[in-house]
Amino acid sequence: MNENSTCTVIDLLRHGEVEGGSKYRGHQDDPLSEAGWQQLRQVTKNNQGWQQIVTSPLQRCASFANELAISINLPLVQDDAFKEIYFGSWEGKSADELMNTEPDKIKQYWANPIHYTPPQAESFSDFEKKIMTAWKNLFSLYEGKHVLLLTHAGVIRIILCHTLGMPLNQLFRLDIALASMSRIEINKIENEIWSRLIFHGNTCSL
Repeated sequence: MNENSTCTVIDLLRHGEVEGGSKYRGHQDDPLSEAGWQQLRQVTKNNQGWQQIVTSPLQRCASFANELAISINLPLVQDDAFKEIYFGSWEGKSADELMNTEPDKIKQYWANPIHYTPPQAESFSDFEKKIMTAWKNLFSLYEGKHVLLLTHAGVIRIILCHTLGMPLNQLFRLDIALASMSRIEINKIENEIWSRLIFHGNTCSL
């Protein structure tokens, strides 16, 4: 690699299982279950050479990120911009519950999340802008380093869609399992930036 090029590696790690089961839990700040803690410990048990940890401030991400940062002696930063999307009146409700109470609305959301916003929720366009601004800032701050970003399924889907050039209305085709990790490599050569997905969905130690 020449002196005018850099390689940045960012690992995207979704939080593990959360107490209370599967729900539309955007800003609702529930803790990890014991199984969730074990899932995250398993997937991170082999240090990948990370130099920096960045996390969503929500405790299902931040609590484990703090434990990991202490255990492997790495700097840790919380970034509000990497929170999950806010689901408004759907916060804390399961998909099954919404299928019983608001079937037409949830079907519209699944079919076209870009153009249908749940009641009182954050709009997709605002969420996307926030995430992509934060992503560019992350790259600028840690260019040339290996970063672990602990965050949420919605955040990871946005980043992967942009990396792969996928239409955003297809984002639900990306499965983001609990405690799964995806790696993006960003090569900057002169003034050109090339991003590629190295792997996606690893849920065991690497």
